[in-house]
Amino acid sequence: MTATELSLLTRAVLEKKVILWRRYWINTAFGFLGAYLFFAMIFFGGQAVAGAAITDTLDGIIVGFFLFSVAISAYHSTSGQVTREAQWGTLEQLYMSPSGMGTLMAVKTAVNICTSIAGGLVLLAMMLVTTDQTLSIDAVTVVPLVVVTTLSVVGLGFVFAGFALLYKRIENVFQLLQFGLIALIATPVDGREWLKALPLSQGSSMLQEAMTEGVRLWEFPAVELGILVANGLCYLAVGYLTFHLLLRRARKLGVMGHY
Repeated sequence: MTATELSLLTRAVLEKKVILWRRYWINTAFGFLGAYLFFAMIFFGGQAVAGAAITDTLDGIIVGFFLFSVAISAYHSTSGQVTREAQWGTLEQLYMSPSGMGTLMAVKTAVNICTSIAGGLVLLAMMLVTTDQTLSIDAVTVVPLVVVTTLSVVGLGFVFAGFALLYKRIENVFQLLQFGLIALIATPVDGREWLKALPLSQGSSMLQEAMTEGVRLWEFPAVELGILVANGLCYLAVGYLTFHLLLRRARKLGVMGHY
């Protein structure tokens, strides 16, 4: 695929996403509003119940919620787009696309991550205004950390998208996974090296240091950066391979587009 063709494909994927946002603007707006209200409940409810305790940990809560909002958006975009295409009856057409299923999914994944980060940054600004807090937001540090951290969640999204093709309605599993993501973000990795192999945990720890302590990307140990990159790429590769195998299984059984 040439650079021009790749550019046109990326533009088409992005335009389709924007069209869906505008066509279902009420769902888009209330989804964003719901995320903000959820944080507001944590903040104001915590102040009423815990007082100073919530204030002392507020920076960490904001960073964690920001990462959670980006991760859950990227996850739903990845898994949801596949199930929607299957419901609409267009997944088979995408599979036979001249661009190739792999290239198409890669472009969709890149667009999903970018839009998820953009939405997360808007939510982050709203949280900072609400709480009157300040954080160190260096784009050169924060954006790469969030992108690489999110890759592991995208990998999970591919896995569940594949299972959705076979078993169709598994929305309750999606909901349970949200609690798992919260636990992974909140779990400290210091002194527990094995936790760095789990999705989000390593990235969450490094993002906390970057945004609350002002640590720059180049100031992190090379080993820590290597673990983060390897974690994200491994989960993404395994997730996509699993999705591809489950997709082939669904085609073999003739249930790829059945709902």
